Amino acid sequence: MKAAFYTLGCKVNQYESQAMAQRLERMGFVICDPTEEADVYIINSCTVTAESDRKTRQTVRRFRKLHPDSLVLLTGCMPQAFPQESAELDSADIVIGNKSNHLIYDYIMQFINGSGRIVAVEQHESGEPFKGDTISEFRERTRANVKIEDGCNRFCSYCIIPYARGRVRSKPLETLKAEIALLEKSGFSEIVLVGINLSAYGTDIGSSLAEAVETVASFDGVKRIRLGSLEPDHITDDVISRLSAVEKFCPQFHISLQSGCDKTLKKMNRHYSSGEYYELCMKLRKNFEGATLTTDVMVGFPDETSEDFAQSLEFVRKVGFEKVHVFPYSRRAGTPAARMANQVENAEKSRRAAIMIEETEKIRKAFLELQIGKVLEVLPEEFHDGFVQGYTANYTPVRIMGADKLKEIIKAEIIAVEDDFCIGKAI
Repeated sequence: MKAAFYTLGCKVNQYESQAMAQRLERMGFVICDPTEEADVYIINSCTVTAESDRKTRQTVRRFRKLHPDSLVLLTGCMPQAFPQESAELDSADIVIGNKSNHLIYDYIMQFINGSGRIVAVEQHESGEPFKGDTISEFRERTRANVKIEDGCNRFCSYCIIPYARGRVRSKPLETLKAEIALLEKSGFSEIVLVGINLSAYGTDIGSSLAEAVETVASFDGVKRIRLGSLEPDHITDDVISRLSAVEKFCPQFHISLQSGCDKTLKKMNRHYSSGEYYELCMKLRKNFEGATLTTDVMVGFPDETSEDFAQSLEFVRKVGFEKVHVFPYSRRAGTPAARMANQVENAEKSRRAAIMIEETEKIRKAFLELQIGKVLEVLPEEFHDGFVQGYTANYTPVRIMGADKLKEIIKAEIIAVEDDFCIGKAI
């Protein structure tokens, strides 16, 4: 039988789709591209915004229309957070949540053997252990995402994810070691550690994010180690010191900001001030040579005034992030922020987003232009219009002339900037 995955959302979802695919392969399935004809289509959903849910519903209906005789299975964060609404999406033959991904084969076989439509969303519980399959490869990638943490305890006022993912739980180090050994054997030289609240790794098992990085660094075949998106908490002086001592660690930090205005941060139920965030940024730049800082910024949060937005914009300028993902606040059913007064009009949110994007793109361009004349080490990942394309250790995107190999780190002299890429010449 053939199965295809369509993955929406974050790197954790990408990892989980890979793990489910490998489980099905072990049971005799052939995994194909979702554009091909398959017996089973698995939609791994995201629910971070209402728009994410809309895309999920649209995707499920599209696969049902295109493949009326195939089995359509919906899993991921949307059914986990909103089981009733997901159950009503009758274009899906099977509806499960992310907690049950390891049972995907069993549910498929139950349906094939005549069980009828299956809706089985098991809720997360406090104190449950880290669960899930590990992976030994990552399809069509030079680097492999490795999920080491799940869940979140923060309960930001705009976010539904703690309900979709449960509380913080961490992958045991012995399990991580075994997984990295398999990926090393498969030839992956770069590992990206990811999680829902990655910074909180180890808080439930007496470990830390630094210990996870040190564990991965102990494998000779691993040349680079990156971190996925981080929250500012738990990045202590000890963690910074230990990470800076790991030669393979890539000094690129994506640390969620959301707002540079303290009043807005408090209403968001974020657990830091702009001053504390700025101090962390300065520590990272001091301790990691060539460090890049990237972030997410939300505009138009309820009760964000023009003055609050101006404070946030000025803070972003002050930090000088190398890249910023800007997005307008979107009301999320089931969150405290959706019930707050003084909701900002959509037109004003769009206006503020455009201003923030314009300013952050200027900072981004200036950073890229500063790379001209430098010799950088790049790990090529793909061919693109006569170039090889890849990233430096601090995640600067580079297209290189005069190179024809992938997956091997090469040196390139940066000679120009085009679009969002540095242009390099192999040396």
